Amino acid sequence: MPESPESLTDRMLAQVNAAQRAIDRRGRATRPKLQRPRRVQPNQATSSSLESAQETESLHRVFRNLGILYRRHRKRIGGPVTPGLRDAAYNFRAEPSLASLVTVATFLDELKLLN
Repeated sequence: MPESPESLTDRMLAQVNAAQRAIDRRGRATRPKLQRPRRVQPNQATSSSLESAQETESLHRVFRNLGILYRRHRKRIGGPVTPGLRDAAYNFRAEPSLASLVTVATFLDELKLLN
């Protein structure tokens, strides 16, 4: 199978951007989906902190999708957790960033779970 011309970082960035667009669409909807209260209220936040909160939300959305993908794999295959994946997930939760998300995705890519 040929290696994808895009790097894993580019693929994760594309997923984060797609999640951001979905969040933006949801925010502009005339009847927004019921959801938990936001942590940062738009009227109380500066534009930079609002953008940061939206970026973090996008990162978490992609992280959750990766988690679902991995749990489905574990349910099918069984066996122990991939060594190092749990630490990478803890690091992402402690400080969400694209770099820590790519670290998590690297483990899933090695398992051939990412297209």
